[in-house]
Amino acid sequence: MDFTPTEEQTAAQGLAARIFGDLATHERLAAAGTGTDAELWKALCAAGLPGAVEETGLLGLVLLLEEQGRTTAQVPFAASCVYGLLAVARHGTDEQRARLLPGLRAGGHVVTGAFPAHAGVRAEERPGAAGRLTGVVPVVPWLRDATHVLVPDARRALWLVRTDGPGVRRDPVETTAPWAAGRLGLDGAPGERLGGEGGPSGAYDGPGAYDGSGAYADVLAAARTAFAALQAGVCAGSLARAVDHTTTREQFGRPLSANQGVLLRAADAHMDTEAIRVTTYEAAWRRDEGLDAAPHALTAAWWACEAGTRVVHAGQHLHGGVGADVEHPVHRHFLWGRQLAAYLGSGAQLLEELGELLTKEGQV
Repeated sequence: MDFTPTEEQTAAQGLAARIFGDLATHERLAAAGTGTDAELWKALCAAGLPGAVEETGLLGLVLLLEEQGRTTAQVPFAASCVYGLLAVARHGTDEQRARLLPGLRAGGHVVTGAFPAHAGVRAEERPGAAGRLTGVVPVVPWLRDATHVLVPDARRALWLVRTDGPGVRRDPVETTAPWAAGRLGLDGAPGERLGGEGGPSGAYDGPGAYDGSGAYADVLAAARTAFAALQAGVCAGSLARAVDHTTTREQFGRPLSANQGVLLRAADAHMDTEAIRVTTYEAAWRRDEGLDAAPHALTAAWWACEAGTRVVHAGQHLHGGVGADVEHPVHRHFLWGRQLAAYLGSGAQLLEELGELLTKEGQV
């Protein structure tokens, strides 16, 4: 394994760091409410960063999302790249790629995902890769700002649904972090099968014959890896604020960072952040290399869920009474860390899934 970034990945990460640093300021974030920062999203797309992910791969996206997480910038970067650009590039037909990828690269199309799969979403398949979807997904991140949503049905086949289409309802949902989330309601909504008729792989032997779990599993693993990368950035940003606070704030004539308890708490948070980062890098690298990344994505998600929660709690705690101020910048990291942990799933749930996956692999 070699996680050393390529020249292209390093350049893209540096550019992202400058754009996020210049535009995702505390004042702008406070004024943005729960919606997308349209000016920031426009700047990222004008710089070609979403489109660059096609060349730099999932590991390149991970590096960009770390920079977003450091500033808790309110843009649907992870969702649109994972559920849109990477999903279409790998699992779409030639026609779908030609039609959809230009808009995804330019930012005109914003895709989110109704993941993980919900048993209540049913798809009535029609000829020509068309279908009608019915069901409800309680919470979908960035749904209010999306032009499309990637919806897995009960059989885990993947469908692209236009959010402005007939039979689609989006009700605002307020989550812990300001993610412009919504409740997705589908009532015979028209959908387009990703990968065309028969799905992204395998033969099509009539309605209900194909289970698109291969493409679903790949997109889910990529999403877990991407959102774990966001968590790594969120934790790094929280810890950086805590270090700055404890080294400049004095108590009894000396910095707070001189206290052993403060040093140990910060050291534990640093080790947790590095654990999230290295497991995320491994999962992304394996996918880019065409290797099985599902268990590694689950491992990264577990670290992001369990360790991420510890880090953002520590970051807020190390700020003392100031950390309890909901208008303080470190509180945003706390909210994002909690929301990411909830989105990735509980640690126990992820461990159970990982155990089942490893047991199944051991029996093959």
